[in-house]
Amino acid sequence: MRRLLAQLVSVWCLAMVVGCSPSTEDNGEKVLYLPMETAGPNSLDPVKGSSQYDSRASSYVYQTLLQYKYLHRPLELEPLLLTEMPEVSEDGKLYRFKLRQDVFFHDDECFPEGKGRRLVSEDFFYSLKRMASKKNQPKSWWLMADTIVGFDEFKAEQNEANEFDYDAPVEGMKILNDHEFEIQLKEPFYRFTYTLAMFQTAVVPREAVEHYGKKFSRHPVGTGPFLLKEWEAGSSMTFVKNPNYWEETYPNDPGLNKDGSEPYLGYLRDKELGFYQDAGKKLPIIDRVELKMFVQKQPMWLKFRIRELDYTAVPAENFSEAYIKRTQKLRKEYADMGIRSEPVPLVDLIYYGFNMEDEDFGGYDDRQKWLRQAISLAIDWEERNEAFYNNLNGIYDGPIPASLAGHPKNGSLPYAYRGPDLARARKLLVKAGYPEGKGVPKLVFFTSRAARLAEMAEMSKRHLAKIGIELDVRLVDFSTLTDALRNRRAPFFGLSWVSDYPDAENFLQLFYGPFKSPSSNNFNYDRPEYNKLYERIRVMSPSSERTELYEQMRDMVIEDAPMIGSMERTRYFLINKRLQNCKPIESFKLAQVPQRQIAEISQEPINRCGPTLSAGSFTTFPSSWRLCCW
Repeated sequence: MRRLLAQLVSVWCLAMVVGCSPSTEDNGEKVLYLPMETAGPNSLDPVKGSSQYDSRASSYVYQTLLQYKYLHRPLELEPLLLTEMPEVSEDGKLYRFKLRQDVFFHDDECFPEGKGRRLVSEDFFYSLKRMASKKNQPKSWWLMADTIVGFDEFKAEQNEANEFDYDAPVEGMKILNDHEFEIQLKEPFYRFTYTLAMFQTAVVPREAVEHYGKKFSRHPVGTGPFLLKEWEAGSSMTFVKNPNYWEETYPNDPGLNKDGSEPYLGYLRDKELGFYQDAGKKLPIIDRVELKMFVQKQPMWLKFRIRELDYTAVPAENFSEAYIKRTQKLRKEYADMGIRSEPVPLVDLIYYGFNMEDEDFGGYDDRQKWLRQAISLAIDWEERNEAFYNNLNGIYDGPIPASLAGHPKNGSLPYAYRGPDLARARKLLVKAGYPEGKGVPKLVFFTSRAARLAEMAEMSKRHLAKIGIELDVRLVDFSTLTDALRNRRAPFFGLSWVSDYPDAENFLQLFYGPFKSPSSNNFNYDRPEYNKLYERIRVMSPSSERTELYEQMRDMVIEDAPMIGSMERTRYFLINKRLQNCKPIESFKLAQVPQRQIAEISQEPINRCGPTLSAGSFTTFPSSWRLCCW
């Protein structure tokens, strides 16, 4: 503990020196300094990415056909690489697309004479086909499985062949010319347009993939507003402005509706905050993005306090430093410095999961279910919420978050297995043949080595010890965790899922049998009755009938207990005064803050001497450090 305290003090002392160094923007560049709460993304290859970290880093370089309107709430799709929204047939199965003709790939040595070429229809089809190749180890095939006419057959044939032929035709993919194409769906899939805004469907050039081979994941070439200049693994990433970026502009001010109402929720507040001051301005507005990695949250928090980061999510252990806990109002010392607070509700799922193929804790017979249900009843989510999240998170039964159809009323179901209920847990252990936990094998638990997650794991270890079950905690880096899941080697694990799009289907697909690891179903849950229901709802439009099916599937997951949960977060962002146009959102993985839009930087340098939240604020060690160290 003393060593950790010494490390924190060292970081603080170093930060104080850096805080009085000359401005890093003396050369006139506009530079954005941002944190990433991890050791970094696993890959910048869209087909290999799956986490929000992969999504965020990829979005600087790559682009999709569609995106979410930056300022609009509720979120609404709009064209990005397209000239207009897709034209859809009356039966909802045929989509026609028109690409912009002014979009070029980055200049790169993979192209003749190093000059990036224009984006064409074939590029999108090639990018989709990469999702079908098992050699790419894609995490995203679930997005296209059983969706496009002939695509599943193409996948099977090419993966059986000696060499994957990207030029082979797919019945449901038709190129009309170099900027127009059609896609024929098997059924009118409601979520299809949402997938076209996800980073996994971003467009990549074939020349770059073939030129760089295995190195492509670290040498991205896209159409986006920034180029990757430097990537120091586990430390930082630097992105620089694309000098040949196409003519994308900052959103125009829509004005009030004719009846005087807002064109979208929160429009008047956006006007007041100056979010339309750059209306019509060519993007990107800034010259460089410095993305810093923080496995531990305290160094990140200190960097923000001395104004070396432009914004940060407030660590739970520091919430009372920045906010009055009773009112959740920003403290005066922060507000007086022009720091702005933005609470953002996440549509997400925090959970523990079982590998249903594990010989000790998986399976579908009653004894195996009773064991998992007992473990679920031992976990105290309320204690976790209080200790690590200041009681700001929502706790609910099942896998469907609060804002989506199928979520239980008031978040609670009387037949769920939410702990703590130790008496009920012990009865289930007796039924399963493990009185007082005797005979239960050691439960091996994989989780990230981040400090707070390690503390959470120790809390859960204590919870399970109360019913006689030993938790063997394996703290690993995030890439090792995802590898263990991909290869089905993690008997028990802790994860979260942030929604890709605003529909409960996105959470229910996590339990669909054909999507087992290495796809999105890390539980490897595979119940035929559930699979049949999923195959029905995935082609249905919103309706009361679909909601009833959602509820049936939710209850099936609760009863079989492949997961323990759930919890959803509200994330509190603090935004430095000099950063303008910043409207954080984390609901959907490619609806992260679009850096090309937010980053109007005032002339105030990032790390000048003067009023800061530094020395005066640390006359004593904050209580959160005590929480961290002891």
